[in-house]
Amino acid sequence: MSRLAEKFAELSKTGRKALIPFISAGDPNPDFTVSMLHAMVRAGADIIELGVPFSDPMADGPVIQRASERALDQHMSLRKVLQLVIRFRTQDQDTPIVLMGYLNPIEAMGYEAFANAAQRAEVDGVLTVDMPPEEAAEYVALLKARSIDPIFLLAPNSEEQRIEHVNTVASGYLYYVSIKGVTGAGHLDTSNVESKLQQIRSHTGLPLAVGFGVKDAETAKAISQIGDGVVVGSALIDRIEANLDDLDRAKNEIVAMLQDMRSAIDN
Repeated sequence: MSRLAEKFAELSKTGRKALIPFISAGDPNPDFTVSMLHAMVRAGADIIELGVPFSDPMADGPVIQRASERALDQHMSLRKVLQLVIRFRTQDQDTPIVLMGYLNPIEAMGYEAFANAAQRAEVDGVLTVDMPPEEAAEYVALLKARSIDPIFLLAPNSEEQRIEHVNTVASGYLYYVSIKGVTGAGHLDTSNVESKLQQIRSHTGLPLAVGFGVKDAETAKAISQIGDGVVVGSALIDRIEANLDDLDRAKNEIVAMLQDMRSAIDN
């Protein structure tokens, strides 16, 4: 059983929902990223999505785009992101880490070379935003052979056939994009989310994590009542961007936000 499967099974036994924060690796520097990963775990994170900076992040809103730019200014690359995971693993062997990014850096490295490197770094899952599930057979097989979960997106306009196909290739969990648009945009309509999650559940037994609209403890609580996991990214990265001159304050504000979300979800 993968680390992700174990985590969701553990949460299910206790009736809890997963809190899944996202930050961009290397924003604003690599040392801050590693420190922030540990701080988020202490604040109540169950799983962490670690963004792989890319120059053309088509699914990301302006907050995460700027985070990618800051990380790329630090010469962050896919290989260096994996090195950060290795550093994190020296102190934490329990928290699942999911890489979230785009296909181009993986193709540049080569599917098999990437899968081997991710396995060595003890990555638990990979969410490749622009990997079509219909073309992912080789990629998925390489990841699964190394006990790495390939995670795919579903959206409000995903049709039955796409949902069924994604379920055949995905593992770990499915990531439901709660709004039509980029990260950090739009208003979250939980009634529409609940209806779509019911449809998706008729095709899969995988946990469903919801993101792209979670901004505060109130929305985190609302999503936790209908989904299996709550993903929050832009709201956290906004705290980094607002405090680039005082990264300790940035960390403290992110920790406080996650603690509020953890309390709201659990209560």
